[in-house]
Amino acid sequence: MKNEEISVLSGVVMDETQAVSLAELCRCCSLPAEQVVSMIEHGIVEPIESRVTISRWQFSGESVLRIQTAIRLNRDLGVNLAGVALALELLDEVKTLRQQVALSRQR
Repeated sequence: MKNEEISVLSGVVMDETQAVSLAELCRCCSLPAEQVVSMIEHGIVEPIESRVTISRWQFSGESVLRIQTAIRLNRDLGVNLAGVALALELLDEVKTLRQQVALSRQR
């Protein structure tokens, strides 16, 4: 009989409307707070309300996806944070334009 190793994965299902704290965002993305703050400074993500103290920052569920995309762009393609911010902005624009085209086709 073979000894087989079984890996157990766990996760949390999030939607874009769910808010997460800075600590939860860091945990979800496996990043230190300093890197997330650097991404905020570059405009990659932003807290829901920036006028509160850092310890009270809340982020939308979409921020998790944006940071994960930013990590992949940086790691896989070597894009710096300024380039990542630009790439994400362009991806957002493409998404918006595709939605507009889809709506116009439905009419």
